[in-house]
Amino acid sequence: MTAPDRKAPTSTYRIQFTPEFTFADAEAVVDYLDALGAGALYASPLLEAVPGSTHGYDVVDPTKAREEFGGEAGRQALSKALRRAGLGLVVDIVPNHMATGPENPWWSDVLAHGRSSKYADYFDWEGDKLLLPFAGSPEEEEEHEHYRLVFWRRGNAELNYRRFFDITTLAAVRVEDPEVFEATHGEVLRWVAAGEVTGLRVDHPDGLADPGAYVRRLKERAGCWVVVEKILGVDESLPVSWPVEGTTGYDALREVCGLFVDPAGEPAFTALASEMGVPTDFAAVEHECRDLVARGILKAEVRRIAALLDYPDRALAQEAVAQVMTAFPVYRSYLPEGRDAWDAAVAASPCPAVKALDEQVRADPQGELATRIQQTSGMVVAKGTEDTAFYRYARFVALNEVGGAPDRFGVPVEEFHRRAAAREAGSPEAMTALSTHDTKRSEDVRARLAVLAEIPDEFAEAVRRWTAAHPIDEPALNMLAWQSLVGAWPITADRMAAYLDKAAKEAKVRTSWIDHDEAFEAAVAAWPAQVLEGPLAGDVAGFVDRVVEPGWSNALGQKLVQLTAPGVPDVYQGTELWDLSLVDPDNRRPVDYDVRRRLLDRIRDGWLPAVDDSGAAKLLVVHKALTLRRERPELFRGYRPLHGSGPAAAHVVAFERTDLVAVATRLPVGLAAGGGWRDTVLPLPPGDWTDVLTGRPAPERLADLLDTYPVALLVRGDS
Repeated sequence: MTAPDRKAPTSTYRIQFTPEFTFADAEAVVDYLDALGAGALYASPLLEAVPGSTHGYDVVDPTKAREEFGGEAGRQALSKALRRAGLGLVVDIVPNHMATGPENPWWSDVLAHGRSSKYADYFDWEGDKLLLPFAGSPEEEEEHEHYRLVFWRRGNAELNYRRFFDITTLAAVRVEDPEVFEATHGEVLRWVAAGEVTGLRVDHPDGLADPGAYVRRLKERAGCWVVVEKILGVDESLPVSWPVEGTTGYDALREVCGLFVDPAGEPAFTALASEMGVPTDFAAVEHECRDLVARGILKAEVRRIAALLDYPDRALAQEAVAQVMTAFPVYRSYLPEGRDAWDAAVAASPCPAVKALDEQVRADPQGELATRIQQTSGMVVAKGTEDTAFYRYARFVALNEVGGAPDRFGVPVEEFHRRAAAREAGSPEAMTALSTHDTKRSEDVRARLAVLAEIPDEFAEAVRRWTAAHPIDEPALNMLAWQSLVGAWPITADRMAAYLDKAAKEAKVRTSWIDHDEAFEAAVAAWPAQVLEGPLAGDVAGFVDRVVEPGWSNALGQKLVQLTAPGVPDVYQGTELWDLSLVDPDNRRPVDYDVRRRLLDRIRDGWLPAVDDSGAAKLLVVHKALTLRRERPELFRGYRPLHGSGPAAAHVVAFERTDLVAVATRLPVGLAAGGGWRDTVLPLPPGDWTDVLTGRPAPERLADLLDTYPVALLVRGDS
């Protein structure tokens, strides 16, 4: 049995465990992951959660492995299988919150005993009774008094415990307390100490009271590879005092995917959005949405924070808190580090009480007021930007991704090279990602949508035609729907209807999760079948045929870049073949590993698949790159941009690591329209180079190098 060490894995393969995909099911695909070339299995949360949970972030008991997955015996069996194969295990942990259901013994004890409960200080709440949401009768409310709990009625915000975002069934946990840290982390740290877990992924550190202190304690206790789910602004870096390897890769996602978006398409998409009545000023939409969240679903949090401010006017105190959290240029600050973000938020807030707020926070940057406003600003940004603005600002939705910047239309090649070199220099063991369980759409949907930036006028004409035939009576949702339909085609009416229902409610324009417009929701639910089963379907299918092949080129290009650029690449479950999933739960559908196993066996036998509907070409790229990373990690060091020369030089992106070169095609529609590669060459460093995808010697003439696949992975000489 081989015990993997606890340094960074060469790559990870994310698996979403569910009651239908258990420890035993994962054990059955360990041999496939090994053959694929993965360095580690990267698991969704494995601790006891709410029964039936398909994501595991609603932990109810952090002291044991989840029984629905097979319990401790199943976990140990999986661990042994991974160790036999020489693969690591990276586990997703949830330090910020727990579920509040009756299955949670700690929460239940607090409900029964109030402040006298030995777990009372495990949760972040005030007073001697918990105030819980309730929609029943006064008589039913009275029946619960003997449990020493009180219900608050919907519409009233006397809520006195800190939630995870606006989810009242998830209560914040005080992991800043050493006793609570040990109670909530002891079991997972036992797995780490035993060599059964080789890395940790930390969920939502921004919700913690002191993320820096938390990760320092975690790193000291675990001593393994640690990455944090921290969403960075475009030019933001992790605080230097955090002893972690980096983020989970949303920053890399923006950079890699942006390479394949043509910035020349921006004016036409802006014009189309304006014509359709869709907002085109992202900053204004984002501010409006954050403000809506601060004053709406998170008003209880705003009131609670404002009560900590020493200011005589309660209304102005609340206004100051709401304005500052709305104006944060990033998710949160980490005072006393990162004061620039705090100063920017204060400067953008005109409320008279902001001066008092600023003074009190500056006077005690680690005090209660500073702590609460910082940890809550991330909620406002996440709910306002990711979960509202990204559904309202539908100009070009390929850019509307977690960690993305919808107002930046693509990423220039030189910017990509600069940021990749910086990652190699500063955080070479950070995770990189293209698809995750939280992304708004899969990497291959974004790759296909990127094609639209090359043919914006054709798409605009199609949208006008389709909208005239089957409009959705809300402009942003209408624009989002047509892009999503093209990106995810072929898609069933049921999947599309479920996606649009979520999108409409997240956007909060005509309906929401709380305030329903039943007639509008019914119309939206009927829309997919009307389109997919009507005469318009043929028109949509014909348009999709136009973009499928260049979409495949983009998908292979961004995948090769992610897998070979600096960082530890993650492959989200199933995305080694084409995956046209939308936001969760669509992206948690079962993965057919039998199909993938059969195709991989053929590839390992020497088959060079065509770039076609099977997706086997993508599997080839993933397999070759991951295997090379695992078997020859020394090749994946350093970073140097390479540049093409000739009439189509703008259509190639390439870089050198150590005795390794990655080459990918950009903007394939424009490339074809210009006559192909013609005499364009990619001057290679001295030596004999071989393309490991095809096994052939690598010529410098791109028309010859890329005649089989739109990508190439070159290794020098006998390396």
